[in-house]
Amino acid sequence: MKKKRVPTILSIAGFDGSGGAGIQADTKTISALGGYAMNVLTALPVQNTQGVRQIYNIPTQAVTDQLKAIFDDIYPDSIKIGMVHSVDLVRSIYAELRHYAGRIVFDPVMVSTSGHQLIQQDTIAACVELLFPISTIITPNMDEMSVLVNKDVQSVSDMERAANQLMHTGVRAVLAKGGHLKGPQLTSLLIQKDSSVKYYDSARIDTHNTHGSGCTLSSAIATFLAMGDPLESAVSKALNYVYQALLGSKDLQIGKGSGPLNHFHNPQKLHIYALEQTSME
Repeated sequence: MKKKRVPTILSIAGFDGSGGAGIQADTKTISALGGYAMNVLTALPVQNTQGVRQIYNIPTQAVTDQLKAIFDDIYPDSIKIGMVHSVDLVRSIYAELRHYAGRIVFDPVMVSTSGHQLIQQDTIAACVELLFPISTIITPNMDEMSVLVNKDVQSVSDMERAANQLMHTGVRAVLAKGGHLKGPQLTSLLIQKDSSVKYYDSARIDTHNTHGSGCTLSSAIATFLAMGDPLESAVSKALNYVYQALLGSKDLQIGKGSGPLNHFHNPQKLHIYALEQTSME
């Protein structure tokens, strides 16, 4: 019998015991889209739909050991990086991924929903120096772009200027997320080297259930990339998936705060390929 395989996606991210964000959201997203999800835990936030209460550190060596264990056994087709909260952690992740042959989606989790900066400036600088250049795409929201370029980002034109500035860090593409824009229409934009700007418009959904939407989007992009989609297609499909997941949860009551998306609004069967067609090793 001919051996077969599935697209494998590694999430390197923090924890969310309430199930809406972090590695829980990543695993749900990857699974709902038909991929095989793997996890490396970078931090243990104690949180629920109402906010983060405490963050416990995971030893840097434990993160390194987790990465080595995964790569020794299951080589990921793509990687999503989320919460990275220390310079040492950035360096250890870079050391393990600098020769990685697949594609990396980095969601730079730097600012909380309330606007509080979650990581120190030296960690942000390390992310820009080490992780941005090895990333296929970064997916900052408007608050994160404001921190990264040290300028207030409030409009689509601000987003485009900030994204162009971020391209000088060595990253290959920037998806500037417009979820915090005012008004009935939201716009995100994709900037790549040697390519025109791609705009993605959608209607605002009236819902409080947006917890984990950034985690969900970045892991969806990573999943579609693992399945062989070109970047523009992966971004478009991922944005549509998040939009439908938001629609699927808009009237749900889960928790007392900002509830989660409905990741399984349209679950897909596990994608299975002939081994020789997709092996990236």
